[in-house]
Amino acid sequence: MGLISGVWLAVLGALGASNLIVARRPDAEEYLAKLAPYQGWIGAVSALWGVWGIIQSVLWLGLLAAAPIFWITFVASAALQFALGLLLGIGVLKSFIKNEDAVARLDQLVAKLAPKQGVLGVIAIGVGVWMIVANFLFRVAG
Repeated sequence: MGLISGVWLAVLGALGASNLIVARRPDAEEYLAKLAPYQGWIGAVSALWGVWGIIQSVLWLGLLAAAPIFWITFVASAALQFALGLLLGIGVLKSFIKNEDAVARLDQLVAKLAPKQGVLGVIAIGVGVWMIVANFLFRVAG
């Protein structure tokens, strides 16, 4: 976890919550429009990285006792990357999946997650900002 992960998660969250952000700040549409052409690839990479993070969090379950805030932040980051990445990168991911059964299951999962996309985006921005702030706090304290 670090500065780059926090920034990446905040950007992913901004893309996920873009409708909510533009509704409150119309001037933000210009900046979000610059990221829109890359949204599919950002999402696909995030989904795959999120899966890896979820696997790592299970393997590092022992950290829960030693560093619970770190572990919870790590799990939250990985889960948000997977969920938002799947929502934003489903088109790119489908282009690589040949199994029709797997595509159907992905479509079902996306259908369940889609109504929560804005909320997940806002939470991702919050966790991303926390990761950035925590990175600076631990550098100062350490």
